[in-house]
Amino acid sequence: MVHVALYKKEVVANLVRRFAESRVIGIANIQGIPAPQFQAIRRNLAGQAAIMVSKNNLLRLALKEAAATKPRLEELAETIDGQTAVVTANLNPFKLFRELEATKTKAPARGGEVASEDLWVREGETPFKPGPVVGELQKAGVPAAIERGKVVIKHDKLMVKAGQRIPRDVAQALARLEIFPLTVGLDLRGAYEAGMVFRRDVLAVDDAKVRAQFLEAGRAAFNLAMFVAYPAKVVLRPLLALAHSKALALAVGSGYPTKESIPFLLAKARAQMLALAGRAPGVLAEGRHDPPSGAEAHPVPSDMEEGS
Repeated sequence: MVHVALYKKEVVANLVRRFAESRVIGIANIQGIPAPQFQAIRRNLAGQAAIMVSKNNLLRLALKEAAATKPRLEELAETIDGQTAVVTANLNPFKLFRELEATKTKAPARGGEVASEDLWVREGETPFKPGPVVGELQKAGVPAAIERGKVVIKHDKLMVKAGQRIPRDVAQALARLEIFPLTVGLDLRGAYEAGMVFRRDVLAVDDAKVRAQFLEAGRAAFNLAMFVAYPAKVVLRPLLALAHSKALALAVGSGYPTKESIPFLLAKARAQMLALAGRAPGVLAEGRHDPPSGAEAHPVPSDMEEGS
């Protein structure tokens, strides 16, 4: 019979209890986090999440045992790799992911790490005064020189390509130039809530992008409902307004008298009358006849005026 140390049983039992009490359970990678920063992360998350570090095999056992009351929890074991911590919280998985991402900071490389992106030094002045630092930078491949009493980088240079390991001398030179290529912090690999396991690629959503997608989907659905005249609650008022507008236009266009169309019909009739009057010879816009042609050239005789 295999003997299992008592402390290991206690660790597993403690983990199972934590899992049972927590709404959300997460697995985070803690590779390369310095101890002081790890403790600072714990303090910053106090009251929101608890972080426990355990051996991976004990963590897998605890997940399997706790799955008796939390279905599918054992699937979270698939995200365990390397140095791992378990995070328990009552935040939803997406908010927990954002909180952990916020703990990440840039850190200098020591040498041997894999660059996650291209590492460049850029042309320009440095804060250094002329001295041995120039030789140290040049030895690492940095195009450093002295100009007008200052140490400068003569031109941009790609020091390490993404995916390559960072040489020790390059790491030291980058640190001198305050170029920090590493991102250090808790990396949430997966989270469990209510029978569902969320992987990192699902949790790492862009809030602004998702919000914009929802707004666009809402606009498209609204336009479709209006187009097919689907009587959804949100489009009833616009549909009624559109129907009223079309009905009024039809009544006016066909000359059908209704309470609402009569003012428009009268206005239309008056406009047509004025247009016709404007085209008729000898008719003023006000509807009065012009004086007969030549009336002013042939005045009425005075005797006819007296006898009249």
